[in-house]
Amino acid sequence: MSELNIHFTTEEFAQRQHKVCNSLSAQHLDGALLFKIEDMYWLTGYDSDGFSIFGCMFIGTDGQLTQLARPADLGNATYSSICKDIRTAPDDQAISRAEQIKALLASLGMQGKRIGIQVDTMGLTPRLFLQIQAELENWCELIIMPDFIRELRLIKSPQELSYMRKAGKIMDTALHKTIDATFAGAFEGDIYATFYDTLFRLGADLPAHIPPMGSGKSALNLRYTTKRKHVLENDQVTLELGVAYRHYHAASMCVVLTGPKVNARHVKMHATSVKALEAVQTILRPGTSIGDIYDTYRRTLEDNGEQDALLTVCGYTMGAAWPPTWMEQPMIHANHPLILQENMSFFTHMILNDRQTGLSMAVAEQAIITSGAAEIITHVPREPIIKY
Repeated sequence: MSELNIHFTTEEFAQRQHKVCNSLSAQHLDGALLFKIEDMYWLTGYDSDGFSIFGCMFIGTDGQLTQLARPADLGNATYSSICKDIRTAPDDQAISRAEQIKALLASLGMQGKRIGIQVDTMGLTPRLFLQIQAELENWCELIIMPDFIRELRLIKSPQELSYMRKAGKIMDTALHKTIDATFAGAFEGDIYATFYDTLFRLGADLPAHIPPMGSGKSALNLRYTTKRKHVLENDQVTLELGVAYRHYHAASMCVVLTGPKVNARHVKMHATSVKALEAVQTILRPGTSIGDIYDTYRRTLEDNGEQDALLTVCGYTMGAAWPPTWMEQPMIHANHPLILQENMSFFTHMILNDRQTGLSMAVAEQAIITSGAAEIITHVPREPIIKY
């Protein structure tokens, strides 16, 4: 066990598994089929992107853990997972994935039992779910589970928080160097190269999300798009960057203005973004609801005449994540009832896109919820970033 490439103690893994087993019992389930890689990692340390093809884990209320992996993923499983019962799921037209899962359950005595299944995950396609549902019909009772393991993961352990703080420090360095590489005439590919070179040299993981970056018209794109171009004079360059350390993410967001002429509207938008970020960070405390955070963002923009720039989301929780996204639920939107608790972490972004003028502005940082004021773990300049 000591030779495994794991990033938490076996005691912490055992505590997490115990919580899941207790929750399964409370739901009157005998076990669960897991397809979300983030949950598998949290429970066992299993570290692989093979979930994009196939991967499954079973956990029983008695603590039974069994991993079903393709032969191509056995290396990752034996390298990183504390799960001792690892079964092979061969790629074979003669036996379906659903049949392999049924065989696994049968070997564990699950016929006639109540089995939960995760459906809110990139690791289970609708096609495979329907095949499993058909295969297990009248054999056991298949129950669609709530996404309760994700909810358990919202409150981070001290070790998880240490990885997020490390990601935050790397993020700050990477942002500083990326801003330095952003100026009129710079090639967007070189800006990206600076960012990735920095995070790799500092021991970070690739972020689960392709960091959006754009200049000119593509500065308003909040998702990655292809085709690199050169930054112009009097341009705007949006940098939404994130890094991971042991898969735990931290992110930042800002806009670089190149000059020599700076639009006064840009400066006003930046001031409003900063006001909104500071107002939101002030209430990032235990007892605040997600809806309260969004309302603070909304009111600040409205009070400063930017109601037309309102987005329906102003952030989301962060943690361990795999592609295609680092964004996790809950997102910060209107009327969300979740109450903040100590040791949660949220990325809050104050984005203003003026589609009439084509101007964009944003500031965003990440915070850990403490018993008092939020601990800010990524940092962006509070003054407009202007590169003459």
